[in-house]
Amino acid sequence: MEHQAEAERTASIRLGPRPLPMHLAIATMTWLSSRAIWPLWSSASPLWRPEFRPQIQALEAALDGAEPKAFAAALEGEIRARFDRLAAGIESYRRHPFRRGLAEPPVLWQDGTTRLLDYRARGAGADGPAILVVPSLINRAHILDLTADRSLLRTLAAAGTRPLLVDWGAPGDLERGFSLTDYIAGRLEQALDRVLAEIGGPVVLLGYCMGGLLAVALALRRRRDLAGLVCLATPWDFHAERPSQAKLLGASVSLVEPLLRNIGELPVDAIQALFAGVDPMQVVRKFVGFAELDPDSQRARLFVAVEDWLNDGVPLAAPVARECLAGWYGANTPAAGAWRVAGEAVLPTALDLPSLVVIPDQDRIVPPASAEALAAALPRVEALRPAAGHIGMIVGGGAPDRLYQPLLAWLSRLDPGHWRRRG
Repeated sequence: MEHQAEAERTASIRLGPRPLPMHLAIATMTWLSSRAIWPLWSSASPLWRPEFRPQIQALEAALDGAEPKAFAAALEGEIRARFDRLAAGIESYRRHPFRRGLAEPPVLWQDGTTRLLDYRARGAGADGPAILVVPSLINRAHILDLTADRSLLRTLAAAGTRPLLVDWGAPGDLERGFSLTDYIAGRLEQALDRVLAEIGGPVVLLGYCMGGLLAVALALRRRRDLAGLVCLATPWDFHAERPSQAKLLGASVSLVEPLLRNIGELPVDAIQALFAGVDPMQVVRKFVGFAELDPDSQRARLFVAVEDWLNDGVPLAAPVARECLAGWYGANTPAAGAWRVAGEAVLPTALDLPSLVVIPDQDRIVPPASAEALAAALPRVEALRPAAGHIGMIVGGGAPDRLYQPLLAWLSRLDPGHWRRRG
């Protein structure tokens, strides 16, 4: 019995944040570099980049008169305190009792590892549109249905729409050979056909992040079956901000090619490591802050729910990884008009469809300028710019007011002639 209890306790401990060794190494190198540089520090050093000069001068003024040994001791104490808070935050997260317990909706259709989940609210009015929801390929779909009070899909369903969520799942043996064309002209078109067979048409297409690019490509192929397009935090011009970072991600495909070639996919930890380069200390800052939260608070539970989702990513099929890294990030193929699906260029300027592009103004994953490029390219577009981040827009405390209700208002403004009574 003792062995069984210990096994259950161990199994309940989370493994994140992933990849943990990388995040610990980043914190160690960053904080210990302060200890190493202090004895050699000088504001007059030619090694400082010019744009940092004002901050360096301000730091020099703040340290004026400081006793070197006392400052060194204070610096050492702060480094140790930060390590302690980071360790406490990680430990608190890994042992937190919260577990997502929402019941999964019925599966309307499935092919391979791809499923279509039907979020229709039983007994609700059925006058609103059917909405085919397309999430990213590299994260679990349930970020759009995270908790009972932070669920975009359940909010839409309660308002009388019929959300149908594409749940990609992890690539199986067949999907490891998929390209973006296979996912869009294959699986997504099949899912749309199933929706049309179930309820008629047209439907609204909604994509989040990477799913927004897939949705744009599908919309161009199936315009006659659609009544509207919604793109949430969707990148388009990958070189609009921080182009050097995007090109570095593009160049990384050669580093991960042995993985792609030998196992047929880009593993979750490799994906996390590549994209951590956007803000290497972000995870460290989050967990240092989490150590200060009351574990029983709603804020702490939401933090755990989001981190569980982030750490439960899915691998990316090898052909898709090459296309996204080398094509989207490296060559900026969407904005350049060079991205092709089933041989056809994906050109949003040709999409004559009512569209809503949601551009969170604090997004660090999809820079706002990247998403603005999509809004500029769509001919019949409205733009919504909530004061939120990439994930906070979907599940944060302000999500109902900043996204859920404005989205419902936009849906209600679509031509009523598009909708038929849905049972």
